[in-house]
Amino acid sequence: MAKQDKADAFVTEITPRSQDFSRWYLDVVRRAELADYSPVKGCMVIRPYGYAIWELIQQALDRRIKATGHVNAYFPLFIPESLLNKEAEHVEGFAPQVAYVTHGGGEELEEKLVVRPTSEAIIGTMYAKWVQSWRDLPILINQWCNVVRWEKVTRPFLRTTEFLWQEGHTAHETEAEAEAETLMILHLYKETVETEMAVPVVEGMKSESEKFAGALRTYSIEALMGDGRALQAGTSHNLGQNFAKAFDITFQARDKSVQHVWGTSWGMTTRLVGAAIMVHGDDSGLVLPPRIAPYQVVIVPIGRDNWRETVLPKAKEIQAELVAAGIRVTLDERDERPGWKFSEWELRGVPLRVEIGPKDIEKSAVLVARRDTREKQSVAMNGLPAAIRGLLDDVQRNLLERARQFREEHTQRADTYDAFKQMMDGRPGFVIAPWCGAADCEAQIKTETQATIRNMPIGGSAPAGGCVRCGRPAVAEAWFAKAY
Repeated sequence: MAKQDKADAFVTEITPRSQDFSRWYLDVVRRAELADYSPVKGCMVIRPYGYAIWELIQQALDRRIKATGHVNAYFPLFIPESLLNKEAEHVEGFAPQVAYVTHGGGEELEEKLVVRPTSEAIIGTMYAKWVQSWRDLPILINQWCNVVRWEKVTRPFLRTTEFLWQEGHTAHETEAEAEAETLMILHLYKETVETEMAVPVVEGMKSESEKFAGALRTYSIEALMGDGRALQAGTSHNLGQNFAKAFDITFQARDKSVQHVWGTSWGMTTRLVGAAIMVHGDDSGLVLPPRIAPYQVVIVPIGRDNWRETVLPKAKEIQAELVAAGIRVTLDERDERPGWKFSEWELRGVPLRVEIGPKDIEKSAVLVARRDTREKQSVAMNGLPAAIRGLLDDVQRNLLERARQFREEHTQRADTYDAFKQMMDGRPGFVIAPWCGAADCEAQIKTETQATIRNMPIGGSAPAGGCVRCGRPAVAEAWFAKAY
């Protein structure tokens, strides 16, 4: 990056959310040192603070995946083009985003290699080798890796040419088992995002035009961002037998017949970091839920010139006490003004700030400031870890409730197309409306309003009346939104 580019890249102030949400988002990503642009167009460098957030999400999800009997493995980054071409619908869906390797070791390759956009092809090929009998099933494998999709328009975390994710791939004896797996993972995703990230989601089934290329059915969880746009936060696909037939994944069944397995695949990505920024952040920067905050507490010593002798030792004692209680803590010893430190840690979204000065030591108390509400309270040093833990739990609950309330306030129902179009003016949030199930009607709605069907919630209300656009009998209540 040129010197002038470096100068331009440094963000000194954060654009207000209400003034320009997109600019605000990019300012926060850069100022909070979550990510930076790389020399490769569309690819980002995830900086340590941003990666720490991703690690906490990753660890929480990985624990849940393993608790359901799945195991982790790793499959190659490169896929022979012939393998990708075996499943026609799949390759057609990914063709515009595929990157190829044509040369290696200074020589042209006999067969082009695809840089994986997803791994169904290579994993299907391996499963065909590993599965012989019903006794080999189910296969429950997940991998954490990177994938490449050649995106035309990119934005850090939300949509990048290369991104990190987990992708689960399973094989089952029956269609019922595959469907149960698909829905179990969907619920697991919902529980993870709501519990760890304090982001409420709507879980449901995608329309035919929005489903994963080559899948029988696709389910998703959808979240509402702070600007009223929706974000697909995770997907779970029932692949049916499409990939099993393409890659000849067969087994001898219990009745001695030869059958194809039933498959699933499912994934969550680093776009979840972007979701956390856009759902909870404010004009001062990040507001991180304690469960995914790299530091849950920052301790800021306050005092006069001799604060290092009078205050710092006690601050270090408190830090050690909190760390011993399993709380993630940082102590800011920098020779900067307290007000400057407050702003820096507010920008980084640390849930709780503990201020300690000479008078606090005299009173055997500290001043604790919450990032979510900015409320301050004096807390006794005696029993401080338990009090801090209780406050962190309160912050976590409050952020989820606040996000739920925002979603409810930005969810509307439309019975007529005129009302629908009025609601979709700007970035209103979710609009629930009856839909006929026809792809041409769905496409026309998207053309006329820029809104897409995010999903049709599981267990949602039965449709009342006719389709919001064409008036034909409705088959579902669909949740529409403008989306990232």
